[in-house]
Amino acid sequence: MLFLFCVRVLSNSAQAKLAQVPTQDRVLSSPPVSFIRPSQVKDLIHWRDPKKSGLVFGLSLLLLLSLAAFSVISVVSYLLLALLCVTITFRIYKSVVQAVQKSGDGHPFKSLIDKDVSIPPETFRKHVDSGLTYINRALKQMSRLFLVEDLVDSLKLAVVMWLLTYVGAVFNGITILILADILLFAVPPIYEKNKTQIDQYVDLARTQIDTTVAKLQEKLPGAVKRSKTE
Repeated sequence: MLFLFCVRVLSNSAQAKLAQVPTQDRVLSSPPVSFIRPSQVKDLIHWRDPKKSGLVFGLSLLLLLSLAAFSVISVVSYLLLALLCVTITFRIYKSVVQAVQKSGDGHPFKSLIDKDVSIPPETFRKHVDSGLTYINRALKQMSRLFLVEDLVDSLKLAVVMWLLTYVGAVFNGITILILADILLFAVPPIYEKNKTQIDQYVDLARTQIDTTVAKLQEKLPGAVKRSKTE
């Protein structure tokens, strides 16, 4: 959630210019909160803006390391407490400054308070329907694998699960998430710089795997060969 919040805040940084617009106009023109677009996530992990990507990567890694050392309740409580300390301190500071300068700037967070943070029902339903499509597809795939519709695919899953037992013996869930977070921000720029060479090796490995699987499938008794159209 912290990662999504950081991305949302960074993507709306340009809206700070709205402070120069009258409050009434800001309220009328303020758009509702929208979900993060895939293009924004892609720009972050490809380091299009090093400052934004570095901030999101640092905060997400710090959050995961904190969860590895402390409980979820402690981490969330400390984060919210730190946020409250910052906002309360800033609020008091601005009030003192306004009292000394005798200015009528008003509440320092007025533009954020007036902003519509509600989620439109149609947007929520759209994402729920999209998520339901993926869930149904996953359930169908799990049914196909565990009921052994295709013997080779089920054997592949068995091998993957067997390998994961060794991974689980070495790493716990939070460690895997930390490694995934590091790889998420490290692999895309490396792949982008060495795309041609990496694609060649991937194609070579894919060809070897397909050849091995085809030979194995031919030797399995009663194995059903999949048609090219599948």
